[in-house]
Amino acid sequence: MQANNNRLTGGIAELETRARAVSLLLLDVDGVLTDGRLYFSNSGEEMKTFHTLDGQGIRFALEAGIGVGIITGRESALVSKRCKDLGINIVHQGVGDKSLVLDQICAEQKLATESIAYVGDDAPDVPVLMRVGLAASVPTGHRCALDAAHMITDAQGGYGAVREIVDFILASQNKLSY
Repeated sequence: MQANNNRLTGGIAELETRARAVSLLLLDVDGVLTDGRLYFSNSGEEMKTFHTLDGQGIRFALEAGIGVGIITGRESALVSKRCKDLGINIVHQGVGDKSLVLDQICAEQKLATESIAYVGDDAPDVPVLMRVGLAASVPTGHRCALDAAHMITDAQGGYGAVREIVDFILASQNKLSY
């Protein structure tokens, strides 16, 4: 995990302070929970690959009282199934303006943006990354998302990046139990 020194003056200490305030982790899907590539069969069926490390991290976050939600621009039955399997109840798919959905989630959950972490990797994520208390991206993210993030994971999207962020948040909150 590396601090984005373009956005932070306090380095890792500032990241830990931001992480201590997190009560909800919101995630983009393609490029964050997946490797960002879109897979289609000859029949047109969409396929996605999710990493078990990320799934276990999400379970650990939920068990520790950190909410988890999804805000994604694409619609996918696979995402709905994965969220159901993991116990993620905040799911917004087919979203054009992610910042408007952030406002809706804040109102529904009665949360300030400072208590939210968001992980995104491309231009549609930047408005949310710029507003939340802890903004993260993945090393393969587009430059605009990397510039907007407070932190950049070592792991790539779809290869344990979400687990890395969850571990960091839980460790910062003294809730890491392993």
